[in-house]
Parts: sequence; structure tokens; C-alpha cells
Amino acid sequence: MHKFVAIVGTNSDHSTNRKLLQFMQTHFADQAAIELVEIKDLPMFNKPENRQVPEAAQAIAAKIDAADGVIISTPEYDHSAPAVLMNALEWLSFHIHPFVDKPVMLIGASYGSLGTSRAQAHLRQILDSPELRARIMPSSEFLLGHSLQAFDEEGNLVDEQKLAKLTGLFTDFQTFVDITKELNHANEANRKEVQNVNWDKL
Repeated sequence: MHKFVAIVGTNSDHSTNRKLLQFMQTHFADQAAIELVEIKDLPMFNKPENRQVPEAAQAIAAKIDAADGVIISTPEYDHSAPAVLMNALEWLSFHIHPFVDKPVMLIGASYGSLGTSRAQAHLRQILDSPELRARIMPSSEFLLGHSLQAFDEEGNLVDEQKLAKLTGLFTDFQTFVDITKELNHANEANRKEVQNVNWDKL
């Protein structure tokens, strides 16, 4: 059984992105172990001169290292991912690099009708950066619009079409994880390169 880390990409206490991940954690419990990870308590990234990474960020990095893959659920603010999520990724690419060659699935929930397509597109660019180098599952947007009405009182998705798509994408992600494990011949070189990235010397 696969083990996944699911990052709640918001600092909101009442987030439908958290609710979406909680639903996946329960609904797919017979297929994978999904652990929700919160990022709202991370301090603001400030590129400390002593290169000290907060313990909270180190703990998240350790969970990612131990996981088979990562699921990130993001809101969309101003056509982009929220600052708190980008802040977390800053810490998780500052002298620690748990995302190198790590399979990632992107999903998102929003109150409006458009979902989080632009936020997810932005995240793909960030996760593909030299400091992160994640393996993002291609052609796999899951956009949950009108998310305040998307769940019943027990926290289940009520739209059968959305559930069918999420189920299919989650199955695809597990296949993607297995395939990615075979694409590891440059992993050691990638890790060395990412450790040597230093924009101050460019």
C-alpha cells in the first residue's frame, strides 16, 4: 500500500481544500495511507544567513522523504496559489530538498465556478524549479468548484461525476508513482545539483 503526504495548501481553519483531502483520506483508505500535513504554523521565509531551517519545516521534509508521493490541495487567490503555500515551498527548498524526483499530484477546491486551474498551473512552474525538481503528474487537473456546496454533512463528495474523476486520477497517481520509481537513474545527480544551486553566485 502506498503512503502519501497530503499538504493542506492554506492557513484557513475552515478550508474546503482540507475537507477535500480529509475525504480522500477516508474514501481511499483501502488503497493508500494518506497523512494530512498542515503548513499554517511555518514562520515567514526570510532566507536566514545561518541557513537554519525551522524544525516544523524539517519535520514536513522528513514526512515527504518517507512518503511514496505528495498530494497538494490548493485554493486560488488572484489567479495564483496562496502565499502560505509558496512560503512552505520556500522553506522546503532551502538547504533541504525533499521534493527532488518526488511524485506530486495537484488538486484544488474553490468557492467559485472556475476551480483552481491557474493556481495549479502556477504550482507546476514552482515545483519544476531548480530548487524543487518534483515529478508532477501530467494532464491531471482536479478542479472542485462551488466547494461550499460540494460535500454532504458527513464530508462526502455529492457530485458523482466529480467523484468518478477524482477516483480515476487517484488511481492514475498510484500508477504514476510506480512508474516514477523506475525513473531514478539520475536521482543522485539531481540531488547533488540541487544542493549546489546558489543564486548568490550567479
